[in-house]
Amino acid sequence: MKVSFNGFGENTVTFEIQGTINNGAPVMVTSNGKVSAANGAFCGVCINQRNGYAAVLLRGYAKVPYSGTAPTVGYAKLTSTSGKIAVDNSNGRSVLVIDVDTTGKTAGIIL
Repeated sequence: MKVSFNGFGENTVTFEIQGTINNGAPVMVTSNGKVSAANGAFCGVCINQRNGYAAVLLRGYAKVPYSGTAPTVGYAKLTSTSGKIAVDNSNGRSVLVIDVDTTGKTAGIIL
């Protein structure tokens, strides 16, 4: 890609980790100040973790893995399962998809 969207409107918060979270995985709030890997609705994306804490991107650009059908560019409703996003037009969170890599099975989204 010839342009970078990294840094756009970033808003990151530190949470305590509950369970196991991989970097780049969608996360959800599970209890006061804690996040876990999302299964369904997600609040953000884990961009880094250390010593039981995760930096969670709540707003901005993130490159995330997807499963199932590739999302299309434009606004899409997405949910999370097994550490990846998936298209879910019924219950998904509306985000802006700005790039899709079908070979690497990743999508660039703006939260």
